[in-house]
Amino acid sequence: MGKIVLISLLALVGALFWRNWSRQRRGAYIAAFPYQRILDKRLAARRPELSAEQRGEVFAALDDYFQLCHKAGRRMVAMPSQAVDDAWHEFILFTRQYDKFCRHAFGRFLHHTPAEAMSTPTQASDGLKRAWRLACAHEKINPKSPARLPRLFALDAALGIAGGFVYHLDCLAASGGAAGTGYCASHIGCGGSGCSGDSGSSDSGGDGGGCGGGCGGD
Repeated sequence: MGKIVLISLLALVGALFWRNWSRQRRGAYIAAFPYQRILDKRLAARRPELSAEQRGEVFAALDDYFQLCHKAGRRMVAMPSQAVDDAWHEFILFTRQYDKFCRHAFGRFLHHTPAEAMSTPTQASDGLKRAWRLACAHEKINPKSPARLPRLFALDAALGIAGGFVYHLDCLAASGGAAGTGYCASHIGCGGSGCSGDSGSSDSGGDGGGCGGGCGGD
């Protein structure tokens, strides 16, 4: 009986070690992937207004997004940046490379699903909330009292992206009292927009609740 218990404990420890090692390996693979080398020409053609340095910022944020999807498992994560969504779209067009990347990074294919095709009305907003929490944790920001925006939520405004998603720490600005446009980041219980991968991209903004709308992956 004692041997059976010992073998069971060793099997459990081994499984936990393997799971942790596998997660670390996938995170390292995502971080080391050469996004800019593969996608820079395509993004430059899609967003000619961006400099090489600015495109580098977009690819760094794309890495952030994939890290969030990795940490979320199969739960929906929203994409808060239109610029990063553009880069993701271009990546998907490299079908073989994208498929191989997904298998190594997530253990499955990360699909891209428009908001209108999601299974429930709340799926997109739940994904936006999850994106905020994970992005804040990734950058060690207090999600309930943020001193700054995570990169994914700050990028479109910083780069002046036409049709991008703008977030404010100041809710008066988001509601029209100051700058007048955008989403209130501190309500992200609410504020996010964009698309999602399953654990996303978007061509729409606004979900009627003060948060951004979006798309997602499964």
